[in-house]
Amino acid sequence: MMQDDTRQTTMVALSNKDFSRLKTFIYKECGINIVDSKRTMLEARLQKRLRKLDLTSFSGYCDYLFSPTGIKEELTDMINQVTTNKTDFFREPAHFDYLRHKVLPELSRTRTTIAAWSAGCSSGEEPYTLAMVLKEFGCNFTILGTDISTKVLDKAKLAVYDEERVDPIPQELKKKYLLASKDRIKRLYRVVPELRAHVRFRRLNFMDGDFGFREPLDVIFCRNVIIYFDKPTQEKLLRKFYKCLAPDGYLFMGHSETLFGMNVPLVQAAPTVYRKAA
Repeated sequence: MMQDDTRQTTMVALSNKDFSRLKTFIYKECGINIVDSKRTMLEARLQKRLRKLDLTSFSGYCDYLFSPTGIKEELTDMINQVTTNKTDFFREPAHFDYLRHKVLPELSRTRTTIAAWSAGCSSGEEPYTLAMVLKEFGCNFTILGTDISTKVLDKAKLAVYDEERVDPIPQELKKKYLLASKDRIKRLYRVVPELRAHVRFRRLNFMDGDFGFREPLDVIFCRNVIIYFDKPTQEKLLRKFYKCLAPDGYLFMGHSETLFGMNVPLVQAAPTVYRKAA
């Protein structure tokens, strides 16, 4: 028993060769650029997968992952481990102020329903924030949340958050759109059914050729996501977003992201907010 416990906690070293194999594979499959400074992070996060699969080397893990069986059975679990999913309710609040006071009054004059997409939605805080803002505005709307990680999508669909996670939500919106758990110790909250009904989720890989949208989108939130891609991949992705937007539609990006130097036909409307011309 003691010997098994020791084996389970032993760290397996990631060789230069296997690091190169993994970073090339991840870039090809997900578009994520694992730079050399992230090697230790990658090594640490994939230790769990080696232990789960009872593998003793990264070389063996690569051989399995790259096999037809591994692509089918392990790829999603690998992605769940290596992707970063930092998010909050009302993160970068200036965006939601701009949406409420500028974008929605404008779009609602020509739309009967606002279609929004939270691209890289993580565990659901962003699409549910969008739902609160749109519900408060009083328009008809639909929201799609997508992510490459099935692990966070399961959390998003459940829509249950602890007290710390819901803290950024204004008190009046908490009262309207959150249900408190009867368990006073855990202090969990769930988004109300009437709001959840407006939001659907599905897995999407930005490297997919077709995102599957049959109708144009009015609003896309893709914030703090493209920073994980190299510039050619960023530009390719942003041009795909452009094609998904309806005329006069808006793209919201993260505070550290920009279209500067890219051949993407979007016009800046506000800091990190871009618009597709009519």
